[in-house]
Amino acid sequence: DPALSSQTWRVAASDYATTALIWPSLASLRRLAPNTRLALLNKHPVSLANDLENGQLDLALHTRDEAPPKLRQRSLFHERYVLAGRRDHPALATRLSLKAFCGLEHAVMSPNGAGFVGSTDQALAAKGLERRVVLSVPNFNSLVSALAHSNLVAVVPERLVRDESALIVQEPPLAIPGFEMLMLWPERLHRDPAHIWLRDLIASTQTGANSEVD
Repeated sequence: DPALSSQTWRVAASDYATTALIWPSLASLRRLAPNTRLALLNKHPVSLANDLENGQLDLALHTRDEAPPKLRQRSLFHERYVLAGRRDHPALATRLSLKAFCGLEHAVMSPNGAGFVGSTDQALAAKGLERRVVLSVPNFNSLVSALAHSNLVAVVPERLVRDESALIVQEPPLAIPGFEMLMLWPERLHRDPAHIWLRDLIASTQTGANSEVD
């Protein structure tokens, strides 16, 4: 019974996954299970499987391309990329050409804050082009803040910026492959009623999320 439960859930989620999945679920979680607690942790992909299996974590929200094998999984959504900049950015008043896009100063998110190349650069390289990446930050929250306070632009997941009133969003001038978000959990919790309830609650905020499979 969620209303009577005093469960503590430990969920691994990046700042992007928190924005896209946890915040849309939080009001319902607090209303339906007011005595429960939720701990959010930012874990490296290589430790997810061990942390889930040994009880340090209960659930992980992660992309398919880095998902550890041998975990239960549920597909939540496919994400796409958009181009974002501050609301009154002079270059974003109209749709950018590919040449104009490459000429702007770009920011990227790199988990260790040191990388300057991402999937956008790979898509450009296939066309023999490159862009000017001048800022690398370690998380998406920093990236959004940088965009709002500068003339930098960035190619970002759509769900990250769809409700950011300080930013303007448009389609990038080239196709950039998106990614699939998964929910991951260990076999030990697969049939636990409280954990099934939490997984269903988070998935219910996403249209098109797949059902669990035994």
